[in-house]
Amino acid sequence: MNSHWLAELAPEHAPPAPGWWPPAPGWWALAAILLLAAAAGVAWLCNPRRRLRRAALRELRRIRATEGDAIGAARAIQNLLRRYALALFGRDSVARLHGHAWLRFVANRGGDSLNGPLGHSLLHANYAGVLIDDRYEDREAWLAAAEKFVRRARRRREPAP
Repeated sequence: MNSHWLAELAPEHAPPAPGWWPPAPGWWALAAILLLAAAAGVAWLCNPRRRLRRAALRELRRIRATEGDAIGAARAIQNLLRRYALALFGRDSVARLHGHAWLRFVANRGGDSLNGPLGHSLLHANYAGVLIDDRYEDREAWLAAAEKFVRRARRRREPAP
């Protein structure tokens, strides 16, 4: 036997480097998950109800930032609540409501803090143009209650006839 038998072997060569295409199954799964997440994010952002809620909350922040009188704030808040309810619940269920019926409707749909003296003071300031007991702290309470209604307002399922 020859002592240089290693020299007689074929030259050393490594297998070719793996190509980048097609990717491994894990990369396909990651790509699918990312596409689904992007589609869900776009659908979530473009949802008309969320867009309506964001616009209403933006307007509430604008009302809060203005240093106006409480009567002007009451009118702006009541106008916003009415427009938001019309857009969300429809003209048939909101347009004819006023006074106690309007406050009950708002309370049943998520604005329960407006059902009572706070709601009555908002309506009185809006329609009569005067504050009950000259309470200026109602402005912040009205804004907080309106924000609560905008965030919690949901359509109720009507019972089937």
